[in-house]
Amino acid sequence: MPHNISLITTVAAAFGFALILGFIAVRMKLPALVGYLVAGILIGPATPGYVADVALAGQLAEIGVMLLMFGVGLHFSLDDLLSVKRIALPGAIVQIIVATAMGAGVASWWGWSLGAGIVFGLALSVASTVVLLKALESQGVLDSVNGRIAVGWLVVEDLVMVLVLVLLPPLAAMGSGSTAGAEGPGIWMTLAKTMGQVALFIGFMLVVGRKLFPWILWHVARTGSRELFTLCVIAAAVGIASASATLFGVSFALGAFFAGMVLRESELSLRAAEDSLPLQDAFSVLFFVSVGMLFDPMVLIQQPLQVLAVVVIIVVGKSLAAFVLVMLFRYPLNTALTVSASLAQIGEFSFILAGLGVSLGVLPVQGQNLILAGAIISIALNSMVFKLIQPLQSWLRARSQLARDLEHRDDPLAELPATVASEHLSAHVVIVGYGRVGRYISDALRAEGHTVVIAEQNRELVDQLRKQGLHAVAGDASEAGTLIQAHIARARMLVISLPDSFHARQMIEIAMTLNPAIETVVRTASEEEAALLQKERAGKIFVGKTELALNMANYILSKKSAKEAVARSGH
Repeated sequence: MPHNISLITTVAAAFGFALILGFIAVRMKLPALVGYLVAGILIGPATPGYVADVALAGQLAEIGVMLLMFGVGLHFSLDDLLSVKRIALPGAIVQIIVATAMGAGVASWWGWSLGAGIVFGLALSVASTVVLLKALESQGVLDSVNGRIAVGWLVVEDLVMVLVLVLLPPLAAMGSGSTAGAEGPGIWMTLAKTMGQVALFIGFMLVVGRKLFPWILWHVARTGSRELFTLCVIAAAVGIASASATLFGVSFALGAFFAGMVLRESELSLRAAEDSLPLQDAFSVLFFVSVGMLFDPMVLIQQPLQVLAVVVIIVVGKSLAAFVLVMLFRYPLNTALTVSASLAQIGEFSFILAGLGVSLGVLPVQGQNLILAGAIISIALNSMVFKLIQPLQSWLRARSQLARDLEHRDDPLAELPATVASEHLSAHVVIVGYGRVGRYISDALRAEGHTVVIAEQNRELVDQLRKQGLHAVAGDASEAGTLIQAHIARARMLVISLPDSFHARQMIEIAMTLNPAIETVVRTASEEEAALLQKERAGKIFVGKTELALNMANYILSKKSAKEAVARSGH
């Protein structure tokens, strides 16, 4: 029977080519996503041979973005988002302005109109959700303060792009003198309406969604059917994202992110994240393949200098702007470099904005091709940019007095107040990181009367902790200065609640140099990382996520009780 099977052939070709070329890329010591991008180019319309359905691939990729942002929301609480608002909100807005100005500047040099330059610059200013999250996960820093700042920054960028996409049509109509633009609502009315819709959506999710959706998930779980539970999770992710776009005018990605955030209130959030993970991985592959399908390799030959300029703006210009902003907010050098690397690429919003600009006659087709070229190259380079963080950090500290001055300026949050009693800074427990795990351990220890000093990179969080009467210092605990300010030399135990094995090894080395008798309790994400930590003379190591905070807290309290019993016996 003759029938249309373009969906099946598109999915089959995308997965098949992605598997082969991803495998080849990994064997060549390249990221697998480079192979996925090449797979998209091979099955796209710009190369001979089989041509997949570009429209279908784009829609499948959108599902991947939804599921990925849903998964992030499941691990990203509202408190996490609010804790980085002071840097993410102004940082993202200023970085968008700077990148837009750079893009508009080169576009003006090429002879484009001001409107085309602004759209072009905006498309270069916003990072890809999928690439950012994959990069943070591969580095093991998604749950760290650096990861929270980068994700919060991205959420602000998404909100700004939602406004841009809504405002661009009336602005384009006004710029062209169209009567449709004159008869329609004024630009300020459109802006107010858009912001009202976004506010209404966020309010609905935080007030109604936080109660309703976890309740639905719980009742589905009580049926005992794994299939129904998984179906409920996927339906929540895709359904809420779709409804948010239809009813409130926000993006699919942002809707899915808030869906995950409200479902995080459920005790079943960890199981929901695990059940949706395979689909996240599969559809995120389709995202990279669909990006490759849109790319015309001839632009590299016909306009190499323009492509180079675009890549420099994305990878260097935008990242440098983010780096300076983070340093000005007095965050450590490592945080500034991590956030800069996270944003050194562009993706899905850039494609949407470029397509809308072309359809409205604001952006030339040449601009869309250059944006796609910049996206392909910056995505391929992103993993390499992350690998440069550590050597660049060491180089800057060794050779740049300005970098050292910015990082080590007088900062009242970088050292404990003089009013802290000396008895509180002896035989205490130093906890690195005050996320969900660190917070639980701190509460458990303080409830038993033990003294705790918290080392945390998030300066706003440190300020809040001090107002609550807790002992906390701001800084990167993988640097000796931060641990010295936490009085690690007189501490009884170092607890590392962040799943970052590389920096954990540095922290352990510093702590044992300053205090050879100190005990260490470390959290890590995998058995492989645990083996590496064991070689660094790490003490007790906890792997995984399930009941992690409870197990770590119980172990620390048991060690404390055993030492007190020995002391009382006089041995």
